[in-house]
Amino acid sequence: MSTGKIVQVIGPVVDMEFPAGKLPAIYNAIHIPLSTKEKPGDGDHLTVEAASHLGDNLVRAISLGTTEGLQRGMEAIDTGAP
Repeated sequence: MSTGKIVQVIGPVVDMEFPAGKLPAIYNAIHIPLSTKEKPGDGDHLTVEAASHLGDNLVRAISLGTTEGLQRGMEAIDTGAP
Protein backbone atom coordinates (compact mmCIF):
# COMPACT_ATOMS: atom_id res chain seq x y z
CA MET A 1 0.00 0.00 0.00
CA SER A 2 1.21 3.46 -0.85
CA THR A 3 0.04 6.86 0.29
CA GLY A 4 -0.48 9.90 -1.90
CA LYS A 5 -2.27 13.22 -1.72
CA ILE A 6 -5.13 14.90 -3.55
CA VAL A 7 -4.06 17.56 -6.03
CA GLN A 8 -7.39 18.37 -7.74
CA VAL A 9 -11.11 17.69 -7.37
CA ILE A 10 -13.56 18.37 -10.20
CA GLY A 11 -17.00 16.97 -9.41
CA PRO A 12 -16.69 13.17 -9.10
CA VAL A 13 -13.15 13.21 -10.57
CA VAL A 14 -10.24 13.21 -8.12
CA ASP A 15 -6.61 13.60 -9.22
CA MET A 16 -3.95 12.35 -6.79
CA GLU A 17 -0.16 12.32 -6.69
CA PHE A 18 1.69 9.22 -5.47
CA PRO A 19 5.42 8.53 -4.97
CA ALA A 20 7.38 7.56 -8.09
CA GLY A 21 7.04 3.86 -8.87
CA LYS A 22 4.17 3.34 -6.41
CA LEU A 23 1.14 4.29 -8.51
CA PRO A 24 -2.04 2.33 -7.77
CA ALA A 25 -3.04 -0.08 -10.54
CA ILE A 26 -6.02 0.82 -12.71
CA TYR A 27 -9.30 -0.22 -10.97
CA ASN A 28 -7.65 -0.26 -7.51
CA ALA A 29 -9.71 1.15 -4.67
CA ILE A 30 -8.18 4.17 -2.96
CA HIS A 31 -9.43 5.30 0.46
CA ILE A 32 -9.51 8.95 1.47
CA PRO A 33 -9.94 9.35 5.26
CA LEU A 34 -12.67 11.87 6.14
CA SER A 35 -11.90 12.57 9.80
CA THR A 36 -12.55 16.13 10.95
CA LYS A 37 -11.72 18.18 14.03
CA GLU A 38 -15.19 17.39 15.38
CA LYS A 39 -14.88 13.65 14.61
CA PRO A 40 -11.15 12.75 14.60
CA GLY A 41 -10.36 9.22 13.46
CA ASP A 42 -13.99 8.09 13.32
CA GLY A 43 -13.15 5.52 10.62
CA ASP A 44 -15.13 7.21 7.84
CA HIS A 45 -13.54 7.24 4.42
CA LEU A 46 -14.43 7.91 0.79
CA THR A 47 -13.56 5.25 -1.76
CA VAL A 48 -12.42 6.25 -5.24
CA GLU A 49 -11.42 3.96 -8.11
CA ALA A 50 -8.24 4.54 -10.12
CA ALA A 51 -9.27 5.16 -13.74
CA SER A 52 -6.09 6.32 -15.48
CA HIS A 53 -2.44 7.24 -15.05
CA LEU A 54 -1.83 10.82 -16.18
CA GLY A 55 1.97 10.87 -16.03
CA ASP A 56 4.16 12.79 -13.57
CA ASN A 57 3.06 10.34 -10.81
CA LEU A 58 -0.58 11.46 -11.11
CA VAL A 59 -3.61 9.16 -10.98
CA ARG A 60 -7.13 10.15 -12.02
CA ALA A 61 -9.88 8.42 -10.08
CA ILE A 62 -13.67 8.36 -10.06
CA SER A 63 -15.42 8.83 -6.73
CA LEU A 64 -17.88 6.22 -5.49
CA GLY A 65 -19.54 8.80 -3.23
CA THR A 66 -19.90 12.53 -2.78
CA THR A 67 -16.72 14.59 -3.03
CA GLU A 68 -18.11 17.40 -0.91
CA GLY A 69 -15.51 18.50 1.62
CA LEU A 70 -12.46 17.07 -0.16
CA GLN A 71 -9.48 19.40 -0.27
CA ARG A 72 -6.09 19.49 -1.95
CA GLY A 73 -3.44 17.87 0.21
CA MET A 74 -5.73 15.29 1.83
CA GLU A 75 -4.24 11.82 2.24
CA ALA A 76 -5.11 9.07 -0.28
CA ILE A 77 -4.31 5.44 0.58
CA ASP A 78 -4.04 2.76 -2.11
CA THR A 79 -5.70 -0.45 -0.88
CA GLY A 80 -3.75 -2.59 -3.36
CA ALA A 81 -6.95 -4.29 -4.53
CA PRO A 82 -10.02 -3.49 -6.64
